[in-house]
Amino acid sequence: MDQRKRICFTLQVKRDRLTEYRERHKAVWPEMQEALSRAGWHNYSLFLREDGLLIGYLETQNFEQARAEMARADVNQRWQASMLEFFESNSGKAADERMRPLEEVFHLD
Repeated sequence: MDQRKRICFTLQVKRDRLTEYRERHKAVWPEMQEALSRAGWHNYSLFLREDGLLIGYLETQNFEQARAEMARADVNQRWQASMLEFFESNSGKAADERMRPLEEVFHLD
């Protein structure tokens, strides 16, 4: 039985980089997509609001394990480095290092 957990997180994209951020995600590298799937990131989606609020959603059995597996992937390190400049208050940390799951308070099956 698949015991996937739903994970939701937010990040903030710089307003002056929204167009380019969207464009980059129209062409996510195939090797990055494959690495995410191998690491257990399922049903992964990103939603972007006009003020730069980015909402991410995924399903995985173990988020910390899935994130750690991606952290070890060379392709993820290259992708994160290329995306670092798009985020507000990045404090030098890659976006995937700053993801903090939100508490799920309701789910309708």
